[in-house]
Amino acid sequence: MATVQGECDPEFQEVRHLFQHFLDSGEELGAAVAVNVDGRNVIDLWGGWADVDKTKPWEKDTIVNVYSTTKTVTSLAMLKLVDMGLVSVTDKVSQHWPEFAANGKENVEIRHLLSHSSGLSGWTDKMTIEDICDLELGTTKLAAQAPLWPPGTASGYHGYTFGHGPAEIIRRKTGLGLRDFLRREITGPLGADFHIGALEKDWPRVATLVPPPPFPAPTSPLSPITASVVLNPPLVPEQVLFSASPTWRKAEIGASNGHGNARSLVRLFTEVVLAEKGDADRIISKQTADLILDEQVRGNDLVLGGPICFGNGFALVGDGFGWLDSGLPKGRLASWNGYGGSEMIMDFDRHLTFAYTMNKMKIGSAHTEVVRAYLAAIYKTLGVEVQ
Repeated sequence: MATVQGECDPEFQEVRHLFQHFLDSGEELGAAVAVNVDGRNVIDLWGGWADVDKTKPWEKDTIVNVYSTTKTVTSLAMLKLVDMGLVSVTDKVSQHWPEFAANGKENVEIRHLLSHSSGLSGWTDKMTIEDICDLELGTTKLAAQAPLWPPGTASGYHGYTFGHGPAEIIRRKTGLGLRDFLRREITGPLGADFHIGALEKDWPRVATLVPPPPFPAPTSPLSPITASVVLNPPLVPEQVLFSASPTWRKAEIGASNGHGNARSLVRLFTEVVLAEKGDADRIISKQTADLILDEQVRGNDLVLGGPICFGNGFALVGDGFGWLDSGLPKGRLASWNGYGGSEMIMDFDRHLTFAYTMNKMKIGSAHTEVVRAYLAAIYKTLGVEVQ
């Protein structure tokens, strides 16, 4: 029988009990949950199994591919570049990457890349999952193609393409790839066990992902914009198995192949929450952290189909507008999640950071019932009403 491990302040014991319930019921195979409040870790729990056959326990240092929760870390890298004074979010992308101006993209700004509003939700050329692992190929194709809608006018979720633009700008400004820039400037100094891809020496501690059930068949034809994300290449559960391949783990995909755990995500984004609070000597300044909350686009997302609001790098939640607000309090919050269920949330008003990672994937990704149950228990303990 799998038992929840780790530390949890006494007042948050309901979270431990919920975690144990999810393991016992089979809702979870292996997972980790972490919460920091005002710079203090109040929850750091892990448990279950790291493999399907239940032969490898999920350990304290187990890491897992978090899919699109990776985008939060890539966004932090881009904000670090801003904080270093090397770029501004209002810079034209082509100012730093001249080839990007091709085909009507000369006025696309960095903030459009970070808010899924650049018009580059996917590739117009046919792509395979192996092509996506070829960073140079994917980046060159994006630079050459036309936007799928007028940039800056609406969001259209940039599924696999989100990381290519920031990675190329970082490379051109620092000479480093995204992986090495993160290690030098952010994860290394903070001691955060998060990686773009996974080093071969770490493969033995990477949890095996269990694919989710397939998405329901669409009831009507997909728009070209949606198809650019979910059909090129097809987003199918079998694709999850490819995440265990050397090709995927060695690739540098800033949108989707980050490997870490709840503790490492909380370590990273507690820095941002405390920076926004005004604490000095954080990985970025308050001025840069405030850019996250600067609304860029609000409305029905052209890919996801539902109402959402994006700031610089993150969805903005807490005002009841979007479908990600369920289970969260009102206020200034920013978040994103990954295919299968992983999630990271920054609550700037309560100085709280939450992260959840797992290997048994749920259908979809956004704000799963498991996450909402944890959030309900956490905010109940804090005496905060949720939506």
